[in-house]
Amino acid sequence: MENRYVVNGRRVASDNVRKLADSEVFVFGSNVQGMHGGGAAWFAHKNFGAEWGVGEGLTGRTYALPTMEGEAALKKAVERFTSCAEQHPELTFLVTAVGCGIAGYTPQEVAPLFKEASTLANVYLPQVFWDVMG
Repeated sequence: MENRYVVNGRRVASDNVRKLADSEVFVFGSNVQGMHGGGAAWFAHKNFGAEWGVGEGLTGRTYALPTMEGEAALKKAVERFTSCAEQHPELTFLVTAVGCGIAGYTPQEVAPLFKEASTLANVYLPQVFWDVMG
């Protein structure tokens, strides 16, 4: 299965990423302490080099996005992620439905935070975020 595809001009990240191509980065929700104990964070740590103790930013073939510290903090973290993606056009960022698992947010709450990131050619969002953004 492909990790990414384009449908109606929308860059969609697969919900089932198991392997990464050379330039792909797995973007997952974390906590600021970088305790990658469950969900996509655990998978990123076990398979793609997310470093234990690093709760935000690029490590291994991943980007940790802290989602457990409140909505205002999540908004700022997504802004920093967007800036990173802009600075690294050589990388392709595959965003999971960050914040919509253990953190307890809904796609309706999180997807709008990715509006600016959605305009970047190297950022692929989950279909559920595109569904919200229309």
